[in-house]
Amino acid sequence: FDAGCNLILHCNGKIKEISGYAKESTNNIMELTAVIKSLEILKKPCDIIITTDSKYVLSGMTEWINNWKQRGWKTANKKPVQNIELWKRLDDLTGRHQIEWSWVKGHSGHKENEIADELANLGIDEMDLDTS
Repeated sequence: FDAGCNLILHCNGKIKEISGYAKESTNNIMELTAVIKSLEILKKPCDIIITTDSKYVLSGMTEWINNWKQRGWKTANKKPVQNIELWKRLDDLTGRHQIEWSWVKGHSGHKENEIADELANLGIDEMDLDTS
């Protein structure tokens, strides 16, 4: 399965659009990677609103992560957390910032979400051209 990640950063009136693509990946991995890459770009601690259409990322960061850490990165079923290295990296990066997490339904007309979707489709098209 091939997947893409896309993000749009707004800071001090500037906008930066970033997209990526990976072969043999999953949507969950790419959703986590998008947030990680956006936080890695920031040079100093910031107040941030992260808007995502990924319930996986949103729930992970707002509901599950504290319990995972208390259980030694295990789920409620005592199984290892999937994508643990990405979750640990995201947890480390978020500790530097004040973050408000926001969810938006995908394909619902949210301007930045629609742009991110367009970037994803362009990335997939470019990857398809490279492998043709």
